[in-house]
Amino acid sequence: MTTSALPATSRDELAGGHVEHLDVLIVGAGLSGIGAAHFLQTECRWATFALFEARGSVGGTWDLFRYPGIRSDSDMFTFSYSFRPWQGAKAIADGDAILDYLKDTAAEEGIDRHIRFGHRITRAEWSTADARWTVSADLLDEAGDVVHQRVVTCSFLYSCTGYYRYDRGYTPDFDGMDDFGGTIVHPQFWPEDLDVSAKRVVVIGSGATAVTLVPALARQGAQVTMLQRSPTYVVALPSRNPAADLIRKVLPTNVSGPALRWLLSLGNLATYQLSRRRPEVVKKALRARLERQLPDGYDIDTHFTPSYEPWDQRVCVVSNGDMFRSIADGSAEVVTDHVDRFTRDGIALRSGEQIDADVVVTATGLDLLFMGGMDLIVDGDKVDPSDRLAYKGMMLDGVPNMALAVGYT
Repeated sequence: MTTSALPATSRDELAGGHVEHLDVLIVGAGLSGIGAAHFLQTECRWATFALFEARGSVGGTWDLFRYPGIRSDSDMFTFSYSFRPWQGAKAIADGDAILDYLKDTAAEEGIDRHIRFGHRITRAEWSTADARWTVSADLLDEAGDVVHQRVVTCSFLYSCTGYYRYDRGYTPDFDGMDDFGGTIVHPQFWPEDLDVSAKRVVVIGSGATAVTLVPALARQGAQVTMLQRSPTYVVALPSRNPAADLIRKVLPTNVSGPALRWLLSLGNLATYQLSRRRPEVVKKALRARLERQLPDGYDIDTHFTPSYEPWDQRVCVVSNGDMFRSIADGSAEVVTDHVDRFTRDGIALRSGEQIDADVVVTATGLDLLFMGGMDLIVDGDKVDPSDRLAYKGMMLDGVPNMALAVGYT
């Protein structure tokens, strides 16, 4: 990296020989970053390392998202760390419990002492001649403003940033959004003071976030409509796993943790394989469960029968069947149609129907962002990661000494 490419503060550090060198620099202090730090401490005790976290707290996704009802959509016995088995009561756990788990893990492992908050990496340059990365970072205050810039070097750069932008979510450019007289909210930035009691709320989307929000908003007294373009496979699971409760009751933690992880992982694998090999069998089983949980005569074909096979896309989990209960008691409904445009009073549909709304929630997805948006330079040439070969989501061919933890943070 040429010194002219660095901010003045970083050039001063280089000139004065005060640049800190780390064996490993971990980017992100969420689920992946904390896990990476644990294994560095236990398997590479000789390595010096730090975690650079752009935000001001541990937890990544589980600290950022605060929408009503946020919870895991995977069982926590397989989603949690192998070195610290999940001990919570619920297998499908609330977001607050998951965040506490991450914070407790970081504290008990001493990982929190290695985290440098307010460090947003903007540039990472590899030098083959020096066999190291030179990393530039903005130092941010509590408001997110840049107050300083610095540079460090490292031998190995470990990206645990997840895969989406933290500063905005994805919202389609619907016609007429500026005409809407109510409130439009993206789940990624849920207002703490939003009161939905006795209000008409439309949730656009049919994924994990939408099926979580619908019953949570209904419990807050809203009249909720989930507006979807097409159906998703949805299955109700108990928040507590009876088999897990029994195993944890009779076996010590050091045995029950690995046993549950293997048991549930193999069960999930068997379900997936059955879905791929005998999709009609799985579809019949899913439909039979829906018929038991939804009101008699409910239009399952329109609202809960996707055009694709099970596990062509992810199956959404409804904890304790709460969304189906909201539909049954009339506090929520599902509408399958396309948005034509927003109006002053709600949403006009392509079918010609209108849904009146006071609040619209755009549970329409996330904006992807590779490695937190940092620039990657290798021996003076800027790298476009999309041109590189990704092998099982872990290593990039042509980007030396870098690992990628792609997944939830």
